[in-house]
Amino acid sequence: MKRFAYSLILLLLAGMVYAQQAKYVFYFIGDGMGVNQVNATEMYRAELQGRIGAEPLLFTTFPVASVATTFSVTNSVTDSSAAGTALATGGKTYNGAIGLDNDKQLLESVAEKAKKAGRKVGVTTSVSIDHATPAAFYAHQPNRSMYYEIALDLPKAGFDFYAGSGFLKPNTSFDKKEMPGIFPIFAEAGYTLARGVEEYKAKAAEAQKMILIQKADANPGSLPYAIDRKEGDLTLAEITESAIDFLTKGKDKGFFLMVEGGKIDWACHGNDAVTVFKEVEDLNDAIRVAYEFYKKHPKETLIVVTADHETGGLGLGTGKYELALKNIAHQKVSQDELSRAITNLRKMRKAINWNEVKELLSEKMGFFTEIPLTWEQERMLHDEYEESFVKKHVVFKESLYATTEPLAIAAKKVMNEVAMLGWTTGGHSAGYVPVFAIGAGSKLFVGKMDNTEIPKRIAKAAGYK
Repeated sequence: MKRFAYSLILLLLAGMVYAQQAKYVFYFIGDGMGVNQVNATEMYRAELQGRIGAEPLLFTTFPVASVATTFSVTNSVTDSSAAGTALATGGKTYNGAIGLDNDKQLLESVAEKAKKAGRKVGVTTSVSIDHATPAAFYAHQPNRSMYYEIALDLPKAGFDFYAGSGFLKPNTSFDKKEMPGIFPIFAEAGYTLARGVEEYKAKAAEAQKMILIQKADANPGSLPYAIDRKEGDLTLAEITESAIDFLTKGKDKGFFLMVEGGKIDWACHGNDAVTVFKEVEDLNDAIRVAYEFYKKHPKETLIVVTADHETGGLGLGTGKYELALKNIAHQKVSQDELSRAITNLRKMRKAINWNEVKELLSEKMGFFTEIPLTWEQERMLHDEYEESFVKKHVVFKESLYATTEPLAIAAKKVMNEVAMLGWTTGGHSAGYVPVFAIGAGSKLFVGKMDNTEIPKRIAKAAGYK
């Protein structure tokens, strides 16, 4: 009788462990999204409501909240490939590596473990599918810039769903040789290509495996910034919806889905604050899609939100014990879009007067009309106008993801002054990144951790071997 009772208890305990495993895993990564990017977005949202404080994003209300360190093997300041590899595989590596350790030996990603465990797998992003963070989940290459070679690893991984803006080098190898195009290779491996959500909906039912990218005339490098988005542009929320739809069709095996908000990082590289806030909110919108799924399957779903590193060294306050974040709500476009508008204005005629420039800056940034400027701030803008429009001496500033008009750079500096935001760098920093979790196994994410712990704890929560 005792033996029967013990056996029954063990059976019940095993059943409880199984029931608590995460059948459905969402892994959200805000590229460049440090603690202050999240904090500032919430304070900005509160100021828009006319109060001081924080208006929570959905993911900051999750019951588990912590921080993680991000250093790589080679430096305290990581790059996206080493950080992406850490978040994907649980292994540290050198800056530049994709899915390989410091000795260039293969590291298995949590996505690959999920596939081996019989789950369906999706890897998605708001930038190109061959970019560092998504690549770390399916590819194994010694250099993150080996875009063609990374793309060739995609069908080798055999995941069910990939999505993003497109591919950077669809027919050119790392050593700049012309190569067979990747799209026929994908098709031969059984992947259906959909350009845009409507085409996805038309093809999804018959597809065995799917790659969703933007329409043919869109920039393959990234989705548009949320602040610049036009009707019909593909969004990260739509990608997340499509991924869930595809990964749950047919036999329900459960799934693992990674979703990257890649352009938070890009906006931080440009020190473009309101564009950062809009990108964080855009990631939040994608998380909301996952959260709606979680509410239908709360005992079987795990949602983890984190970042690969902090970008920009964002400081909240510049010495006056004040912030004025609501002012930057008058900025209507990203710094990149403002730069294009300035270039277009210069091309209109040989001579463009200061009032025309002021009108453009008023329309795009709210300067002079909505945001009064000090004499020094207006002088900064006027000096750049004199240099580039009158003297015709235009020196574009190169950053990691943009080439920017000097007047747009000056406008960005003025906006940061107005908001009283400081930036220490146009690159990455070694700051903590946030970790939020909800659902099955979320208690595993309590307490400060290193980024390498996150995929290991996901694997444990989901029962991957």
